[in-house]
Amino acid sequence: MRRLPVLTAAVAATALGTAAVVAQIEGGDRGVAAVDSSNDFEVSGLRVDVTGANAEAARLAGWREAQRKGFTQLARRLGAGERTLPDGALDSIVSSIVVEQEQIGPNRYIARLGLLFDRTRTAALLGVSAYVERSPPFVVVPVQWSTGVATGFEQRTVWQEAWARFRTGGSTIDYVRPSGSGPDPLLLNLGQAERPDRGWWRTVIDQYGASDVLMPTARLTRQWPGGPVVGTFEARYGPDHRLLRSFTLRVGSARGIPALLDEAVRRLDSIYQEALRGGDLDPDSGLNPIMPEATPTPIDLTGAFADLGVPTAVNSSITVQFDTPDAGAVTGTEGALRGVPGVSSAATTSLALGGVSLMNVSFTGTPEAFRAALETRGWQVFGSGTTLRIRRAPAGSAAPAAAAPGAAPPAAAPSRGPGG
Repeated sequence: MRRLPVLTAAVAATALGTAAVVAQIEGGDRGVAAVDSSNDFEVSGLRVDVTGANAEAARLAGWREAQRKGFTQLARRLGAGERTLPDGALDSIVSSIVVEQEQIGPNRYIARLGLLFDRTRTAALLGVSAYVERSPPFVVVPVQWSTGVATGFEQRTVWQEAWARFRTGGSTIDYVRPSGSGPDPLLLNLGQAERPDRGWWRTVIDQYGASDVLMPTARLTRQWPGGPVVGTFEARYGPDHRLLRSFTLRVGSARGIPALLDEAVRRLDSIYQEALRGGDLDPDSGLNPIMPEATPTPIDLTGAFADLGVPTAVNSSITVQFDTPDAGAVTGTEGALRGVPGVSSAATTSLALGGVSLMNVSFTGTPEAFRAALETRGWQVFGSGTTLRIRRAPAGSAAPAAAAPGAAPPAAAPSRGPGG
């Protein structure tokens, strides 16, 4: 019999009545790598109660039932109506099964499960778009207050682990989550988190390919040893620690802290997404400055020089990263860039349908001039030099005005790597 996808991510304790979530997180004493940064569709909280000839058969039957329930629930959520698929087809689109809680008996399996569906394959089967509009990249610095001490990335914390467990596939926020290893404790410690200086912040976030910073803050208070734990959570962003919203959650004992923090992360993500939709999460202009236009001073050079001949044109070879949710996005983006004056060729060199592809563009002029030409045509451009990341500007946003002749080019926003 064909086995289902390998179990990954959060695993619950198997003892009867235990609900504390224990995450399996890779990393050393300090670093906590993100569990999953894919764009998979996620369905959670699927309850199953099945029997079988033995424990393994019951568990397999439970996973099969969860796949059927999860696909039907996902189809309704995406507006595709009531849809079903045979088990073989479900095996091909389910990338992971997440065990949130399970109880295994000799011939009975009771569990609460979650599923991750491959976005590209599932969207094709349901006839929906796999494309997700994402925000500019934000580097995340989780700040935890406990026993009167605040900690960023100086050492490993349960708050950092909660953000590493969070799956960002369904969020419109493009989170950049440092692992906390290497130079992270030096660049993203509490002292840096409380520093308002834009110049230093601009240097730091450029190391992570981000445009701004988010500082979700958790204050954990234990009412007595082994007793209830109260968490106060704040959605903050930017070098000025601007507060968007705060809320409080409570759990009966320290065993419930992981579940408490997971719920807090989900709520904070909703707050950040709402702020993005409302225009309250725009990247700080001090971190992505636009140079003022310079007024050229006329100089009379009549007769000053002899015939210098025809100036040599500057030719640039530029690598452009762009989103390719489907094949149409590839041809559409290539055609749009070929229509930019000065572009002699634009060809995709690395194709990743459902992800970020690479295009090589030959341009007569400097990379700064090419960047300005794209921005006047409604593109959002990140990065600098000969490597740029482009996205279509959100609907309704105005294209930036073209710079006057001789104006200084705008400073480039930091660039993310090929991961987007």
